[in-house]
Parts: sequence; structure tokens; C-alpha cells
Amino acid sequence: MGKQPHLLVEEGDLADIALVPGDPGRVDRIANLCDDATTVAENREYKLVNATYEGTDLTICSTGIGSPSAAIAAEELSAVGVDTLIRVGTTGALQSDIEIGDMVVATGAAKDEGTTKRYEDSTVPAVPDYDVLSALVDGAVANDEDVHIGPIATDDAFYAETDAYVDDWEAAGLLAVEMEAAALFTLARRKGMRAGAICTVDGNLVEGTQKGETDAEELPEKAKNNVERAIQITLDAVTTL
Repeated sequence: MGKQPHLLVEEGDLADIALVPGDPGRVDRIANLCDDATTVAENREYKLVNATYEGTDLTICSTGIGSPSAAIAAEELSAVGVDTLIRVGTTGALQSDIEIGDMVVATGAAKDEGTTKRYEDSTVPAVPDYDVLSALVDGAVANDEDVHIGPIATDDAFYAETDAYVDDWEAAGLLAVEMEAAALFTLARRKGMRAGAICTVDGNLVEGTQKGETDAEELPEKAKNNVERAIQITLDAVTTL
């Protein structure tokens, strides 16, 4: 098997566990908390770094924005032997009591995107692996963090999230909306992989605060380093998997 066409890696290049943020810039933020970080490949939205955290080997691979590019990453990571995917991302809250800076661990993702429909019926659930889910929750407890644990929505039409969509998601009790988890959960299940997701809240759609609308100086203290806190939780989880 030659190199994968998008990730530009082949079997044996990566660790068994991959952290998969959307933002390529977040790859370096995660790597800075690890040891022996080495860039393996970089192409388009995909940046891959191998590193070690407390003796555990891991790979960090950005997926870009949305389910289509996340599915490509999952397919190619599976093809080269990766067996666990953990999304470390950001999300918009859908419940009024969830604040900017809070964290959400997903127990499932509504498939309000188009990618998974090419793989299976929309009634097939998109859910994380129990061991990964438990490790993320335990990692939060170990770091004295409170997290919201429950179902989320995955939507791949950022600018088409109308008030009607938000109202329906809120009424259904979904905690937050993001753009990749359903694809990662679906592909992982179909490929015999494990997957999970932890996201930090960067806006609240029902309260009218969208991504990027809040002045950083006005953020609550817990929101100022929210991404780093989520990364730390995830790294601690990796050591137990």
C-alpha cells in the first residue's frame, strides 16, 4: 500500500491513537504539551504530528472544517492502522445554561450533515466508543473540570443554521452543535475503530452569542484557556486508552 492521497502517510507512520482537531493550528498547540513532537506530513487542511505524552505515543491530525474532510481523514487514518480517534474541537451551545468556556463530551451526534448519508441510513446512530467516552469524562474529573455530557448535533452548513434549526435542536435537548463528530463516530464504527469527542463552547446560539462575537477581554476566566484545558483532559484520557 502506497501513501494515502490526502494525508500523505502510509502504514507504520502513525501511532494507534489520533487526536483530531479541526484547526491545523491546534495541532501545534497540542504538540507543545507533548514530548518528541515530529511533523510527519502537511497537505491542504491536514497536518500530522507524532508525539509522546507521559510515555504514550500518539498522533495529532487536523481534519479541516466539516464532515466531508473529517471523513477523508478517518478513512485514511484507518487505512494506515490508526484504531482510535478523539475529536478535540469547539462547539456552539444549544442550551441556555451552558456557558462560553464550558466543555461538552458527546454521547452521540445527530446526523444533520450530508456525508454520513452516503455511507448508511440516517436512522443508524452516530455514537462514540464507550471506553473513549469514559476516559474523557474521567480525564475531566482528574483535572477538576465540570463537563456537560450528552447528545450533540453535527451540521455541515454553518451559515444555514436558522432560528428554526436552533429551536428544534434546543427542544430536543441537544447540548451543542459542531461540524465533524457524526462523521467521525460513523466512520469509526464502520471501520472497527474507537472514537470520542470533547469540545469547548465558544458561543451560545440560543443566547445569541456566535463564534467570534465576544471580546476576549470580556470572556469569563474559564473561557480564556478553554482550549488548553480540553487538550489537557484529552491527553490524560489518552494515557488510559
